[in-house]
Amino acid sequence: MTPVSTSIPTTCAYCGVGCGVVAAPDGVGGAAIAGDPVHPANLGRLCVKGAALGETLGTHHRLLHPLIHGVRTTWNRALDAVAKGIRDTLDMYGPDAVAFYLSGQLLTEDYYVANKLMKGFIGSANVDTNSRLCMASTVAGHYRAFGEDIVPNCYEDLDEADLIILVGSNAAWCHPVLWQRMEQARAKRGTRIVTIDPRRTVTADSADLHLPIAPGMDSLLFARLLVETAERGLVDEAYVEQHTAGFGLSLANARSIAPDRAETARRCGIIETDLAAFIEWWLATQRTVTCFSQGVNQSAQGTDKVNAILNVHLATGRVGKPGCGPLSLTGQPNAMGGREVGGLANQLAAHMGFSPEEVDRVGRFWRAPRMARGEGLKAVAMFEAIERGEIKALWVLCTNPAASLPRADAMRAALRKLDFLAVSDVHAHADSLVEAATVVLPATAWGEKNGTVTNSERRISRQRPFLPAPGEARPDWWQICEVAKRLGHASAFDYASAAEIFREHAALSAFENAGTRLFDIGALADLSDEAYDALEPVQWPLPRGAVAGTPRLFAGGGFRHTDGKARFVALAMPELKAVRSADYPLLLNTGRVRDQWHTMTRTGLSPRLAQHRNAPFVEVHPADAAEHGLVDGGFAAVSSIHGQVELRVVVTNTQQRGNLFAPIHWTDATASRARVGSLVHALTDPVSGQPDSKAVPVSIRPWAIRAQGFIVSRRRLPMPAWLSHARTVVEGGEVVNFASPRAPDALHDLLSNWLNLWTSPLNQRDLASSLFRSASLVRNRLEILLSTGPEPDETGLAWATELLARDAIDAVTRRFILAGRPASVGTSGGRQICACFGVRQAAIEEAVREGIDSVEAIGTKLKAGTNCGSCRPEIRKLLEEAREGAA
Repeated sequence: MTPVSTSIPTTCAYCGVGCGVVAAPDGVGGAAIAGDPVHPANLGRLCVKGAALGETLGTHHRLLHPLIHGVRTTWNRALDAVAKGIRDTLDMYGPDAVAFYLSGQLLTEDYYVANKLMKGFIGSANVDTNSRLCMASTVAGHYRAFGEDIVPNCYEDLDEADLIILVGSNAAWCHPVLWQRMEQARAKRGTRIVTIDPRRTVTADSADLHLPIAPGMDSLLFARLLVETAERGLVDEAYVEQHTAGFGLSLANARSIAPDRAETARRCGIIETDLAAFIEWWLATQRTVTCFSQGVNQSAQGTDKVNAILNVHLATGRVGKPGCGPLSLTGQPNAMGGREVGGLANQLAAHMGFSPEEVDRVGRFWRAPRMARGEGLKAVAMFEAIERGEIKALWVLCTNPAASLPRADAMRAALRKLDFLAVSDVHAHADSLVEAATVVLPATAWGEKNGTVTNSERRISRQRPFLPAPGEARPDWWQICEVAKRLGHASAFDYASAAEIFREHAALSAFENAGTRLFDIGALADLSDEAYDALEPVQWPLPRGAVAGTPRLFAGGGFRHTDGKARFVALAMPELKAVRSADYPLLLNTGRVRDQWHTMTRTGLSPRLAQHRNAPFVEVHPADAAEHGLVDGGFAAVSSIHGQVELRVVVTNTQQRGNLFAPIHWTDATASRARVGSLVHALTDPVSGQPDSKAVPVSIRPWAIRAQGFIVSRRRLPMPAWLSHARTVVEGGEVVNFASPRAPDALHDLLSNWLNLWTSPLNQRDLASSLFRSASLVRNRLEILLSTGPEPDETGLAWATELLARDAIDAVTRRFILAGRPASVGTSGGRQICACFGVRQAAIEEAVREGIDSVEAIGTKLKAGTNCGSCRPEIRKLLEEAREGAA
């Protein structure tokens, strides 16, 4: 292929920040990726995940052809089979026996036609999305307060704020581009940053004040803030009187929940002087932005937490004004786009619900023969209905419920109860989902997809293709429309392009609107194909006649309840819904690490991203570790009523006593016995239906191991099911880290036989240290190396990984292959801190010993922290630890 010189602007595939990127295809299936300097969401900045997107573009892992019962077939036969599966279910059981499960990684155009087909033509609202696990509580809170799902502010407010409050948000790791803006605001204008989080995250380490709140108590804290705002006479009386309703009842409710500061501090588990400082900063600072994310949403009290935050912003009139307002930080790239088209089971498209008037309006616009008349089943309830046998046919697009839903083991089993399961996916290894499917449809991936996404500040951006689709992969919207045609709805789904779908979506947003719904992009309803291709990032509302989007809303009222006023919301008494017991005395909090995302189907393809945290782990407070017999670096079995996982232990005082933390990223495709979703209970918020994954009752005990080690391999290895292991992609192949209760010699023999290594000429056994190594070379290249011993061997692993990356091994080096280190012994360098420049902890510590004492100076010497900035909080922490050690 001839290299392509054109650079194509598109949008990052990860979080809801919605960063613009520029892709320069190389003509051979790859592309160079850079930040788009003119995209308003990021102005050229990228986090390390976005910067590494070019490393994730390979096709060796891809689904390339349609399958029926695992056998390759044609598109016609596969689509016919999907249509038949749906039609047979409709004929036998009716529309509510059919369901779709979608994803915040779908494009808006994909989302639109899926909802149109299900809610307007199949006749059921049983279409929900993994955004239910991410943003549903924010949606419900917005509707209760504002009358519509509206984020009133924009990212520029982070630049202009004097106080930024982060509630349940580890922004330095999960939204690093926005975190950079916050740090720059602090440097330029002295902005204070407060974190409210049970964990002392790297974000909290960098904050001016951290409130380590007890799980579930966020609404209590903000109720007290509302009370003190009123007691100090700082309520914006004019704003409250003119633009809101229910303040008196809400204030009385807050007083009953949080009658005094001392009791609030006690129940929240925070020091009263810290609570006082937070309240004083809030009361004294008009330009305050409150950012909230999964720590708020993923809770059995999530909607109340959202409304507690909105209540204090409404009371002070700090809504939609420069530098102040509530700002929900979205987890997925198109969670908001999905909400715009009714991606949730309790919505219709264009921010409409299921009132008779709205059902009639959407039905007339679609000319739909079979409109759903009421809400469908939300995600957890949907899969419980599958478990009971009430839903018989399911189509899953662009997500894996067997990995991400609560009670993941039970959900995996439930999928096999279906009469019919269709899966549209990119990856051949979808953690049992593909294996369970009746029909598998290969979808296009990021870099090949064409459409739009909407970020956390209501900004619509184009996602443009810059690579050809491999094999027979096809867009999700095309797949849905082809099935719709086979179900007899050809005229309603006869779209020639994503642009045509977008025009209809925009037209529906304006249809019979007349200002009643703020989601209105009618100005885009008549875009030509050329104008759609060239569409610049734009915020909504953008009604017909508008020439620019709207960055802020509600500063002067204009809410979408029938009287035009916002609603203060009375809150339920905050309490921890999860029940500890003697069998399950601890609470598990789940979340993310810096350089991985979701279940690693994309980030797991990047060698650079694999170095920061390369295996699943559980964080434990030192006192809990001592009580339960755990040691740092050892292993533990973590159990809930629903399942068990085996994880490496990290003992750290960043955890609260009685609380554990484990990341969500590892599935059976990348590890064994480490699917944290298998532990999570199905407890949900009563309003939003969002599951609580931040406070799961669990137990922990030592998992006794006698051997651990690693395998480096040039090819992906089928690992035995009995071995606890985790995979990591590295340059030239993969690394498998493992641990076992077996003795090192016995384990090494078992694995050598499994890998057929005894035919290799390279073997070494050190009986004194119980260290065993075997290796295989082919044409002077290392193909595989197995190392087994009683302790971790970071130096040996670093050496083996280096050898795997070499195209050839010379005679001198060959003698040191099994030595576990090169001829000139160095250090392993420790954990990778800066993924952008490959800077490890040892290099930073050495620089500190040389007298370097600032993050900026580390950047000057080592470049660490000078690109995406994601590692700056960790560098800062290393510097602080060095100062404490010196003192």
